[in-house]
Amino acid sequence: MHISLKNLIVPSIPMAVLLVLACCGLWLSSFFGGRLITLADQPSSLVQTLQTFLHPNTLQSNLVGLGFTLINALLLAQINNRFTIIRTRTFLPIFIFLLLMSVWNGTHISNGSHITLTLFIFALFSFFNMSRNKNSSGEAFMGCFFISVSSLLINALIFIIPICLIGFIMFQSFSLRTFLAAIFGTLIPWILYLSGRYLFDPYFDFTQAFVFALNLDFNFAIFSIPDLIYAALLVVMMIISLVGLRSLSHSDAIHTRNKLNFLIFLLVSFSVLTVLFKNQYVSFLPIIALIYSLLMSHPLTLKQNSFYCIFFLIFCFINIAFIVSKYII
Repeated sequence: MHISLKNLIVPSIPMAVLLVLACCGLWLSSFFGGRLITLADQPSSLVQTLQTFLHPNTLQSNLVGLGFTLINALLLAQINNRFTIIRTRTFLPIFIFLLLMSVWNGTHISNGSHITLTLFIFALFSFFNMSRNKNSSGEAFMGCFFISVSSLLINALIFIIPICLIGFIMFQSFSLRTFLAAIFGTLIPWILYLSGRYLFDPYFDFTQAFVFALNLDFNFAIFSIPDLIYAALLVVMMIISLVGLRSLSHSDAIHTRNKLNFLIFLLVSFSVLTVLFKNQYVSFLPIIALIYSLLMSHPLTLKQNSFYCIFFLIFCFINIAFIVSKYII
């Protein structure tokens, strides 16, 4: 029996709307199903201020998070279309991203993380425009500027800046000009923020502005057995996807390969951050979901055979089973 993902890769408009609505239904099921969420630690004072307006486990907070997620899904589609990460039109990155975000109910009320993801996507637009251009100081400045602004919300994201500098080397765009632009882009948001805090509160303790909450205790007892099994399965599925992606890399243009390698590097880096800052790991999940969806969609779209169709169905089944486990255990 031949199974095809063609209707999902390039769905009709009614089918695309139905898939998006299904993901929205999964998202809201966690709220109406009474699966209350414990908000992740957010040491950033800006996020704490945001949380005073959007109280956890309220419909308002869930709808705001869902709205940001839909916007980020549209931006994800723009990234793929503009930079041909996947060299054909495909709906799969959007669907996989929305499915993961709907299932990961811990992110639903973490609105600071959704704003951070939007800023991160804008940074990717800037970085991807730097390919083979050592004079792209404007893009280097803006990309690191967006990352630095996002670090005001989630302080640990400042550690992504060195990863971005390595990305400049991958894109063959590293030079003294782009390096200095990246440094200035990183410093300016923090200088403006600290200056503003001091202006309104001269007694502000500047040491409180840099709270990273590093946790080197590798005791994963805080996670349930289903969570660990689910995470392990997602890791295995990503490894299989990367094998398929590598087998197709010879057909991709050099600039596309560089972007894919950078995304893989980012995925590994954010995975490390979730371990080092596991008390606030939920904060990194939206970015991980975005990168995960792009990398997984690459072989699923370009290798339309029975194996990858079954592989995709298993992926969907694992996510649905994970939701069901939340009600049982």
